[in-house]
Amino acid sequence: MEIVIRASVIFFFLWFLTRSLGKRELAEMTAFELVLLVVIGDLIQQGVTQEDYSLTGAILAAGTIGLWVLVFAFISFKTNRVAETLEGVPVVVLRDGHVLENVLRIERLKADEICEAARNQGIADLADIRLGVLEPDGKFSFITNDGEQHDPSEEHSAL
Repeated sequence: MEIVIRASVIFFFLWFLTRSLGKRELAEMTAFELVLLVVIGDLIQQGVTQEDYSLTGAILAAGTIGLWVLVFAFISFKTNRVAETLEGVPVVVLRDGHVLENVLRIERLKADEICEAARNQGIADLADIRLGVLEPDGKFSFITNDGEQHDPSEEHSAL
């Protein structure tokens, strides 16, 4: 039972930590931050299972975290208000070619990051963008003045 409680505490701590970091930080991790994530995984394992190296302990810990993920997903599916709290909401960061500075401050973004995201999606000038949105996953979506939507999953290659 102690492993289940420890796994639950770690789950809620990690949820709070990822929500506190902000959208852009999670979407654009450096190689060093990725290494830290792996190290954190090992530290968490030690904190959850302590000296228990048994298969049962590992299954209990992983199962508890999996159960919390499932509970969060179910609650998010059933209730929009809770989903916004758990997963975040899209935020408009650019309107009619103008960067919304007050939103950038809140989201801890630089205008250069919006410009880079626009270029990555094949948009050369911010003036061509009617609406720029920072999605809950940390990626940008753009709707241009010609009505074309630029999705962050689209890949644009340089010719």
